[in-house]
Amino acid sequence: MSIFRTDIWKIGAITAPIQRIIEAGSIDPFPIHWLPLNGSFRSLSDPFGMWHKGDLYVLAKYYDYRTRKSVIKAFRLNGMFQVMEERVVLSEAWNLTYPTLIEDDGEIWMLPDPCGSSRLTLYRAVDFPWQWEAVTKFSFPYPTINATPTKSDGLWWMFYTSPDSAPKTLKIAQSTHLCGPWENISMQTTEGDKSISRMGGSPVIQEGRIILPTRTVSNAYGDSVRLISATVPLSATSSFNPGTELRAPARCAPYTQGLHTLSTAGDVTFIDAKRIDRNWLHRLIIDVR
Repeated sequence: MSIFRTDIWKIGAITAPIQRIIEAGSIDPFPIHWLPLNGSFRSLSDPFGMWHKGDLYVLAKYYDYRTRKSVIKAFRLNGMFQVMEERVVLSEAWNLTYPTLIEDDGEIWMLPDPCGSSRLTLYRAVDFPWQWEAVTKFSFPYPTINATPTKSDGLWWMFYTSPDSAPKTLKIAQSTHLCGPWENISMQTTEGDKSISRMGGSPVIQEGRIILPTRTVSNAYGDSVRLISATVPLSATSSFNPGTELRAPARCAPYTQGLHTLSTAGDVTFIDAKRIDRNWLHRLIIDVR
Protein backbone atom coordinates (compact mmCIF):
# COMPACT_ATOMS: atom_id res chain seq x y z
CA MET A 1 0.00 0.00 0.00
CA SER A 2 1.23 3.49 -0.85
CA ILE A 3 2.22 5.63 2.14
CA PHE A 4 0.82 8.65 0.27
CA ARG A 5 -2.74 7.32 0.48
CA THR A 6 -4.32 5.52 3.43
CA ASP A 7 -7.93 4.35 3.11
CA ILE A 8 -9.82 4.57 6.41
CA TRP A 9 -13.27 2.96 6.55
CA LYS A 10 -15.92 3.20 9.25
CA ILE A 11 -19.28 1.51 9.80
CA GLY A 12 -22.71 3.11 9.96
CA ALA A 13 -26.08 1.72 11.06
CA ILE A 14 -29.12 3.08 9.23
CA THR A 15 -32.46 3.00 11.05
CA ALA A 16 -34.36 1.68 8.03
CA PRO A 17 -34.73 -1.76 6.43
CA ILE A 18 -32.73 -2.36 3.27
CA GLN A 19 -35.94 -2.54 1.19
CA ARG A 20 -36.72 1.14 1.94
CA ILE A 21 -33.22 2.18 0.88
CA ILE A 22 -33.60 0.24 -2.37
CA GLU A 23 -36.96 1.93 -3.02
CA ALA A 24 -35.50 5.38 -2.26
CA GLY A 25 -32.45 4.75 -4.43
CA SER A 26 -30.28 6.59 -1.90
CA ILE A 27 -29.10 6.43 1.71
CA ASP A 28 -29.26 10.22 2.08
CA PRO A 29 -32.83 10.45 3.52
CA PHE A 30 -32.09 8.11 6.43
CA PRO A 31 -30.40 8.68 9.83
CA ILE A 32 -26.95 7.10 10.17
CA HIS A 33 -25.37 6.09 13.50
CA TRP A 34 -21.60 5.66 13.21
CA LEU A 35 -19.58 3.13 15.20
CA PRO A 36 -16.49 4.71 16.79
CA LEU A 37 -12.98 4.17 15.45
CA ASN A 38 -10.60 3.92 18.38
CA GLY A 39 -7.11 5.11 17.48
CA SER A 40 -5.49 6.34 14.28
CA PHE A 41 -4.74 4.30 11.16
CA ARG A 42 -7.36 1.69 12.00
CA SER A 43 -10.25 0.75 9.75
CA LEU A 44 -13.65 -0.97 10.06
CA SER A 45 -15.43 -2.20 6.93
CA ASP A 46 -17.52 -5.02 5.40
CA PRO A 47 -20.28 -4.97 8.08
CA PHE A 48 -22.81 -7.80 8.39
CA GLY A 49 -25.35 -7.65 11.21
CA MET A 50 -27.93 -9.84 12.91
CA TRP A 51 -30.45 -9.62 15.75
CA HIS A 52 -29.93 -12.41 18.28
CA LYS A 53 -31.84 -12.93 21.54
CA GLY A 54 -32.99 -9.32 21.55
CA ASP A 55 -29.57 -7.74 20.89
CA LEU A 56 -28.14 -6.30 17.69
CA TYR A 57 -24.71 -7.54 16.63
CA VAL A 58 -22.47 -6.58 13.75
CA LEU A 59 -19.37 -8.39 12.47
CA ALA A 60 -16.81 -6.56 10.38
CA LYS A 61 -13.31 -6.55 8.98
CA TYR A 62 -10.95 -4.80 11.39
CA TYR A 63 -7.65 -3.66 9.89
CA ASP A 64 -4.73 -2.03 11.73
CA TYR A 65 -2.02 -0.48 9.56
CA ARG A 66 0.45 -1.16 12.36
CA THR A 67 0.08 -4.92 12.04
CA ARG A 68 -1.02 -5.07 8.37
CA LYS A 69 -3.44 -7.79 9.42
CA SER A 70 -7.21 -7.92 8.99
CA VAL A 71 -9.32 -9.94 11.41
CA ILE A 72 -13.04 -10.28 12.13
CA LYS A 73 -14.34 -8.20 15.00
CA ALA A 74 -17.81 -8.44 16.59
CA PHE A 75 -19.79 -5.67 18.28
CA ARG A 76 -22.88 -5.79 20.51
CA LEU A 77 -24.97 -2.63 20.20
CA ASN A 78 -27.66 -1.19 22.44
CA GLY A 79 -30.87 0.53 21.30
CA MET A 80 -28.98 3.79 20.73
CA PHE A 81 -26.39 1.96 18.55
CA GLN A 82 -23.72 2.46 21.20
CA VAL A 83 -21.07 -0.27 21.46
CA MET A 84 -21.65 -2.29 24.64
CA GLU A 85 -19.12 -5.01 23.92
CA GLU A 86 -16.52 -5.72 21.23
CA ARG A 87 -13.97 -8.45 20.59
CA VAL A 88 -11.84 -9.98 17.85
CA VAL A 89 -13.73 -13.23 17.19
CA LEU A 90 -11.78 -14.76 14.29
CA SER A 91 -8.15 -14.54 13.21
CA GLU A 92 -6.27 -16.80 10.81
CA ALA A 93 -2.79 -16.92 9.30
CA TRP A 94 -4.26 -15.11 6.30
CA ASN A 95 -6.28 -11.88 6.19
CA LEU A 96 -10.03 -12.16 6.74
CA THR A 97 -12.62 -9.79 5.29
CA TYR A 98 -16.31 -9.68 4.34
CA PRO A 99 -17.85 -11.86 7.12
CA THR A 100 -21.15 -12.85 5.51
CA LEU A 101 -23.67 -14.12 8.08
CA ILE A 102 -26.21 -16.88 7.34
CA GLU A 103 -28.99 -18.23 9.55
CA ASP A 104 -30.39 -21.65 8.62
CA ASP A 105 -31.72 -24.80 10.35
CA GLY A 106 -31.43 -23.19 13.77
CA GLU A 107 -27.71 -22.45 13.31
CA ILE A 108 -25.73 -19.30 12.54
CA TRP A 109 -22.90 -19.48 10.02
CA MET A 110 -20.19 -17.10 8.86
CA LEU A 111 -18.45 -17.18 5.48
CA PRO A 112 -15.57 -14.66 5.51
CA ASP A 113 -13.45 -13.87 2.49
CA PRO A 114 -10.05 -15.60 2.88
CA CYS A 115 -7.62 -13.02 1.48
CA GLY A 116 -4.28 -14.71 0.82
CA SER A 117 -5.73 -18.21 1.06
CA SER A 118 -7.19 -20.29 -1.75
CA ARG A 119 -9.56 -22.15 0.58
CA LEU A 120 -13.00 -20.79 1.40
CA THR A 121 -13.94 -21.82 4.95
CA LEU A 122 -17.42 -21.88 6.48
CA TYR A 123 -17.63 -21.30 10.25
CA ARG A 124 -20.44 -22.32 12.64
CA ALA A 125 -21.28 -20.22 15.68
CA VAL A 126 -20.59 -22.17 18.87
CA ASP A 127 -21.46 -19.11 20.98
CA PHE A 128 -22.73 -16.33 18.71
CA PRO A 129 -20.97 -14.09 17.95
CA TRP A 130 -17.95 -14.69 20.16
CA GLN A 131 -16.88 -18.26 19.32
CA TRP A 132 -16.70 -20.01 15.93
CA GLU A 133 -15.57 -23.39 14.60
CA ALA A 134 -14.62 -24.37 11.05
CA VAL A 135 -17.08 -26.68 9.27
CA THR A 136 -14.98 -29.52 7.87
CA LYS A 137 -17.70 -30.89 5.58
CA PHE A 138 -18.08 -27.58 3.72
CA SER A 139 -16.53 -27.63 0.28
CA PHE A 140 -16.52 -25.00 -2.45
CA PRO A 141 -14.41 -26.04 -5.46
CA TYR A 142 -13.62 -22.62 -6.91
CA PRO A 143 -11.36 -19.76 -5.72
CA THR A 144 -13.51 -16.81 -4.67
CA ILE A 145 -13.72 -13.15 -3.79
CA ASN A 146 -16.64 -12.01 -1.59
CA ALA A 147 -18.63 -15.25 -1.83
CA THR A 148 -22.21 -14.49 -0.76
CA PRO A 149 -24.74 -17.33 -0.34
CA THR A 150 -28.50 -17.00 -0.21
CA LYS A 151 -31.42 -19.44 -0.22
CA SER A 152 -34.25 -19.10 -2.72
CA ASP A 153 -36.93 -21.55 -3.85
CA GLY A 154 -35.37 -24.33 -1.78
CA LEU A 155 -31.94 -24.00 -3.41
CA TRP A 156 -28.73 -22.34 -2.31
CA TRP A 157 -27.09 -19.81 -4.63
CA MET A 158 -23.52 -18.55 -4.26
CA PHE A 159 -22.63 -15.22 -5.87
CA TYR A 160 -18.88 -14.70 -6.12
CA THR A 161 -16.01 -13.39 -8.18
CA SER A 162 -13.11 -15.52 -9.33
CA PRO A 163 -9.68 -13.95 -8.75
CA ASP A 164 -8.50 -15.77 -11.86
CA SER A 165 -11.00 -14.33 -14.33
CA ALA A 166 -10.01 -11.45 -16.58
CA PRO A 167 -11.93 -9.25 -16.75
CA LYS A 168 -13.41 -10.14 -13.36
CA THR A 169 -17.09 -11.01 -13.59
CA LEU A 170 -19.74 -11.98 -11.08
CA LYS A 171 -20.46 -15.72 -11.11
CA ILE A 172 -23.17 -18.01 -9.74
CA ALA A 173 -22.96 -21.49 -8.23
CA GLN A 174 -25.85 -23.66 -7.06
CA SER A 175 -26.32 -26.34 -4.39
CA THR A 176 -29.09 -28.14 -2.54
CA HIS A 177 -27.21 -27.65 0.74
CA LEU A 178 -25.09 -24.86 2.18
CA CYS A 179 -22.16 -27.23 2.65
CA GLY A 180 -22.27 -28.39 -0.96
CA PRO A 181 -21.53 -29.90 -3.37
CA TRP A 182 -21.54 -26.67 -5.39
CA GLU A 183 -21.64 -26.38 -9.16
CA ASN A 184 -21.26 -23.32 -11.38
CA ILE A 185 -24.36 -22.59 -13.44
CA SER A 186 -23.33 -19.37 -15.16
CA MET A 187 -20.06 -17.60 -15.99
CA GLN A 188 -21.31 -14.13 -16.93
CA THR A 189 -24.22 -12.66 -14.98
CA THR A 190 -24.17 -8.95 -15.68
CA GLU A 191 -24.92 -7.07 -18.86
CA GLY A 192 -23.91 -3.61 -19.97
CA ASP A 193 -21.54 -2.65 -17.14
CA LYS A 194 -18.15 -4.33 -16.92
CA SER A 195 -17.22 -2.32 -13.80
CA ILE A 196 -19.46 -4.55 -11.66
CA SER A 197 -17.21 -7.32 -10.44
CA ARG A 198 -17.95 -8.41 -6.88
CA MET A 199 -20.58 -8.64 -4.19
CA GLY A 200 -21.01 -5.89 -1.62
CA GLY A 201 -23.71 -6.97 0.81
CA SER A 202 -26.97 -8.85 1.32
CA PRO A 203 -29.09 -10.26 -1.53
CA VAL A 204 -32.72 -9.11 -1.28
CA ILE A 205 -35.79 -10.71 -2.88
CA GLN A 206 -38.43 -8.08 -3.58
CA GLU A 207 -41.41 -7.95 -5.96
CA GLY A 208 -40.39 -11.01 -7.97
CA ARG A 209 -36.75 -9.99 -8.37
CA ILE A 210 -33.52 -10.72 -6.57
CA ILE A 211 -31.45 -7.59 -5.97
CA LEU A 212 -27.71 -7.78 -5.34
CA PRO A 213 -25.54 -4.99 -3.93
CA THR A 214 -22.29 -5.07 -5.90
CA ARG A 215 -19.09 -3.04 -5.71
CA THR A 216 -18.11 -0.89 -8.64
CA VAL A 217 -14.52 -0.13 -9.54
CA SER A 218 -13.20 3.21 -8.31
CA ASN A 219 -14.17 6.21 -10.37
CA ALA A 220 -14.06 9.99 -10.10
CA TYR A 221 -16.68 9.84 -7.35
CA GLY A 222 -14.97 7.08 -5.36
CA ASP A 223 -16.11 3.53 -4.66
CA SER A 224 -19.86 2.91 -4.76
CA VAL A 225 -22.52 0.22 -4.48
CA ARG A 226 -24.41 -0.66 -7.66
CA LEU A 227 -27.70 -2.55 -7.30
CA ILE A 228 -28.22 -5.21 -9.96
CA SER A 229 -31.30 -7.41 -10.31
CA ALA A 230 -32.79 -10.44 -12.06
CA THR A 231 -36.17 -12.11 -12.03
CA VAL A 232 -36.77 -15.13 -9.78
CA PRO A 233 -36.66 -18.07 -9.81
CA LEU A 234 -33.02 -18.04 -10.90
CA SER A 235 -31.78 -20.37 -13.60
CA ALA A 236 -28.72 -21.07 -15.74
CA THR A 237 -29.87 -18.37 -18.16
CA SER A 238 -30.50 -15.65 -15.57
CA SER A 239 -29.15 -12.25 -16.49
CA PHE A 240 -28.58 -9.38 -14.05
CA ASN A 241 -29.20 -5.81 -15.15
CA PRO A 242 -27.48 -2.80 -13.53
CA GLY A 243 -29.68 -0.40 -11.57
CA THR A 244 -29.26 2.35 -8.97
CA GLU A 245 -25.79 3.41 -7.84
CA LEU A 246 -25.46 4.35 -4.16
CA ARG A 247 -22.78 6.74 -2.89
CA ALA A 248 -21.87 8.23 0.48
CA PRO A 249 -23.77 11.54 0.81
CA ALA A 250 -22.03 14.84 1.54
CA ARG A 251 -23.22 14.83 5.18
CA CYS A 252 -20.92 11.85 5.81
CA ALA A 253 -17.87 14.12 5.37
CA PRO A 254 -15.00 13.45 5.55
CA TYR A 255 -16.13 9.86 4.86
CA THR A 256 -17.37 10.55 1.34
CA GLN A 257 -14.66 8.87 -0.75
CA GLY A 258 -16.32 5.48 -0.91
CA LEU A 259 -19.28 3.25 -0.07
CA HIS A 260 -18.98 -0.46 -0.71
CA THR A 261 -21.28 -2.47 1.60
CA LEU A 262 -25.06 -2.55 2.02
CA SER A 263 -26.22 -5.35 4.32
CA THR A 264 -29.42 -6.12 6.17
CA ALA A 265 -30.20 -6.85 9.82
CA GLY A 266 -33.99 -6.81 9.95
CA ASP A 267 -35.14 -3.22 10.44
CA VAL A 268 -31.53 -1.95 10.38
CA THR A 269 -29.15 -1.63 7.42
CA PHE A 270 -25.37 -1.48 7.75
CA ILE A 271 -23.04 0.45 5.47
CA ASP A 272 -19.38 1.41 5.41
CA ALA A 273 -17.88 4.68 4.20
CA LYS A 274 -14.32 5.77 3.42
CA ARG A 275 -12.07 8.75 3.85
CA ILE A 276 -8.55 9.06 2.41
CA ASP A 277 -5.77 10.06 4.81
CA ARG A 278 -2.76 11.69 3.14
CA ASN A 279 -0.59 12.14 6.25
CA TRP A 280 2.29 10.31 4.59
CA LEU A 281 4.85 11.21 7.28
CA HIS A 282 2.81 9.61 10.07
CA ARG A 283 2.14 6.61 7.83
CA LEU A 284 5.86 6.30 7.03
CA ILE A 285 6.69 6.21 10.76
CA ILE A 286 4.11 3.45 11.26
CA ASP A 287 5.45 1.43 8.33
CA VAL A 288 9.05 1.74 9.51
CA ARG A 289 8.11 0.58 12.98
